[in-house]
Amino acid sequence: MTLGLTATGLAGASFAAVPSATSAGTYGTTAVINLGLNTKQAMGMQEMLEVYDTNGSMVIDGALGPDSWTAMQQMLKWFHGYDGALDGIPGPKTIVALQDWLKDDWGYKGSLDGVAGEGTKAAFARAGSYYYHLYN
Repeated sequence: MTLGLTATGLAGASFAAVPSATSAGTYGTTAVINLGLNTKQAMGMQEMLEVYDTNGSMVIDGALGPDSWTAMQQMLKWFHGYDGALDGIPGPKTIVALQDWLKDDWGYKGSLDGVAGEGTKAAFARAGSYYYHLYN
């Protein structure tokens, strides 16, 4: 199943935790959104993000939940132009900044469109694999 991120929310998402879905198709802050990463790749990403976890609440468990995404948003804010809320929800602004980082460092070739398509997921997986092997 693929995960597409649109201006109104997530489409075709598969979650490790029970999301609180609304009629608009968006997901609440309890959702785990790994954007195609396997557990090891997500753990590698979390290990890299520990330094950006300003409230110290992120758990290294291989499930990118709100605390992981808040840390990601903080990193993207500092280095890749993210100007949205630090809310732990990977909306279109988060994905655009993520794509900017992936384009700079992880071989993403697509446009900065805020849609987490196959190219975004593939580059994100390369980053996750690298960080997993770096820290483990």
